[in-house]
Amino acid sequence: MEQTPTIRTELDKYLKKEGLNLAQLGQMSGMNRGIISAIVTGNKSMSINQLDRITEAMELPEGYFYDLFIENYIIDHPPNMRRIEPFLYRCVELEKFESIRRVVATIMDNLLYSPKLFEIAENLFLQGQYPAAQILYEGVAEAERYQHSERLAVCQYRIFTIQIGEDQNRNLRAAILFEPYVERLNEINQLDALKDLANVYRSLRKWDKVDEVARKMRAKAEIQYSMKHQDKSREYDEAIRKLSRPMFVYIAYADLLCASVCEAQGDYQRALQYTYAYAELDWVLEKDEETLHWMCLFSQWAEGNTYVNKLLSGDVSVLSEYAEYIAETSTNESEKLSKLLNIIIAANQYGIEVDDVLLRFKKDIDAFTELPTSTDMYTGQVITDYYAWFGYEMAHYYLHRGKYVDGFKDLMYAMVNSHIINNETYFINCIGLFMRFQVYAAPEVQKEFSNLIEKVWLSNVEKNNTVTYV
Repeated sequence: MEQTPTIRTELDKYLKKEGLNLAQLGQMSGMNRGIISAIVTGNKSMSINQLDRITEAMELPEGYFYDLFIENYIIDHPPNMRRIEPFLYRCVELEKFESIRRVVATIMDNLLYSPKLFEIAENLFLQGQYPAAQILYEGVAEAERYQHSERLAVCQYRIFTIQIGEDQNRNLRAAILFEPYVERLNEINQLDALKDLANVYRSLRKWDKVDEVARKMRAKAEIQYSMKHQDKSREYDEAIRKLSRPMFVYIAYADLLCASVCEAQGDYQRALQYTYAYAELDWVLEKDEETLHWMCLFSQWAEGNTYVNKLLSGDVSVLSEYAEYIAETSTNESEKLSKLLNIIIAANQYGIEVDDVLLRFKKDIDAFTELPTSTDMYTGQVITDYYAWFGYEMAHYYLHRGKYVDGFKDLMYAMVNSHIINNETYFINCIGLFMRFQVYAAPEVQKEFSNLIEKVWLSNVEKNNTVTYV
């Protein structure tokens, strides 16, 4: 029967092959002979730092013995967090995520290790080490799935945050899985969780869910805002300091979300009522710099959204004022795009010619050639969605006015970005628009369209593990 290899047997084989003694190996690795001897003979367990030094001395790749380390010093021994914690951090450095997964699976049979593993996960999360943190959060969540603990809810919140990305179908699954855990978070953390959840549903155009989550956030925020000015305890003050926004923002932002719901449903008068609500913030008691900053933002958003709702309701008279507002207030390309999108939507809906506006912002529109990169959840979800939407509306505008070169260029851009974010609705709409104007497409455009359709088809086949015959 073949002997299962161990790190000790591998070291012994290496010493014999190279004709080295323990003292020489110790000198090569920067450790004294006694430590090397104790490791080789099995009288002393090995730290990950010692293993790394020995591996380097043997001129082997970093992490070469990590699988054996798990077998020899974690699985075959009672779990020791003083040994496991440094090993996990080292695995993070080397991106050995499967090794992390093995360790978590080994030790999480015992709930006593949950607090420490959760602490490590939180530290990794703060460092931006999301793939490794997610593995630890999932391990803790699985072990505590029947505990109904706040720690379980925080794990699910972190997993939700990590998973949100370009794929909208995946984002929807993440939101649905996380939502039941919101109520298990403490009352303060629930506000940020609801804000993030609402933003994801907003990016997905799930307006019923946006409305539901926004109203829930507003009710909770109003209670907490009242408590803030009654409870002067140090503990409560420290708790609210952990919020990502001043407390009043969650109340005002709920109104902004409800306004966006009404706008999406075509109820522009009701949208204006909500807009006026978050514009009038006389009730806010704080006067610090951060509060004034957010109040200024809400004032600007209210001004812009007032123009938007009037424009989308058919009031063309505000078009020039809104264009001026865009030029004066937009601080970046993504923000400018989301505002210009409203003009294009109104133009397509009411047959308005906006060539002068497009010419004015031509340089900015030409710059919309790639998806934005941002760690902010709102920018990452709502704005990336706008890029595909903007391309479709621009294509619609140009194609219906016989500007086929520009129209098909924007249409292909919209199709590519719809595929990137996995938005089937946008992609199908783009196909429909192409088919309507297909007769005006140049041969190279038709070929580009066919190639993209085939690429998406093959990608879908591969993703769903379905059989195809090429």
